[in-house]
Amino acid sequence: MRFRESVYLLQKYNTVRYFIELSYFGKDYHGWQRQPNAVTVQETIEKALSTILRKPVLIMGAGRTDAGVHATQMYAHFDWDDDLSLDNKLKNLTYKLNRFLPPDIAIDRIFNVRDEAHTRFDATSRSYLYRIAKRKNPFSTEQAHAIAYDIDLSLMNEAAAALLDYSDFECFSKSKTEVNTYLCDITRAQWLETEDEYHFHITANRFLRNMVRAIVGTLLEIGQGKKPVSWIHEVVKGKSRSQAGSSVPGHGLYLTEIIYPETIYINNGRD
Repeated sequence: MRFRESVYLLQKYNTVRYFIELSYFGKDYHGWQRQPNAVTVQETIEKALSTILRKPVLIMGAGRTDAGVHATQMYAHFDWDDDLSLDNKLKNLTYKLNRFLPPDIAIDRIFNVRDEAHTRFDATSRSYLYRIAKRKNPFSTEQAHAIAYDIDLSLMNEAAAALLDYSDFECFSKSKTEVNTYLCDITRAQWLETEDEYHFHITANRFLRNMVRAIVGTLLEIGQGKKPVSWIHEVVKGKSRSQAGSSVPGHGLYLTEIIYPETIYINNGRD
């Protein structure tokens, strides 16, 4: 039996489940999910937790982020055979984790939830932000994707709004990805402009792998005038990744918010 499987079998019988709310800057990580021969956010936190608690600990994240992608809000859960909510243990654990972890990962809080609560399956919505710099800026090189051409935000917003009329987004899914369904319920897809950047905001109940970066790349084709707004309908209906635009770089993408139903919380999870 592999190590992670044996730890899972041990932990699944524990009676107390905890959520970790965290954030991270993804530049030096090969995404969220643990994988061989690569440093990931999940692995880094698991090692820190296991060291502090002096027993192997596995965490389950609310989803995956690709290499270089950031998160201003992410959740993970773990099980433990002790009530850490007593005697300020959770606050102490949060403090120790932040001291132990590298500067690019921050633990915002740890709180106990219902035993059946699940960071991935119970999330009702997720929101992402994609940042595009209007010009080369040495102070945002690692935070935003810089472009050297003009774009028409009104055309891009018209095309983005059309996404809300669809539910099957196979066209934006990374190829050779094993998923049970390509159905997603997008409730917001909107471009906003700041003085120095263009921001794309998108919210849905779930996202496919590489989906947001593929959508942004497709909308940029329309914004540059290379494709008409009507092309977005052809892309979605075609269900082929090769028909959509290229994926934009990961360093401009941020997971910004994950929403859960109130029923998972103990004392509303606000303590």
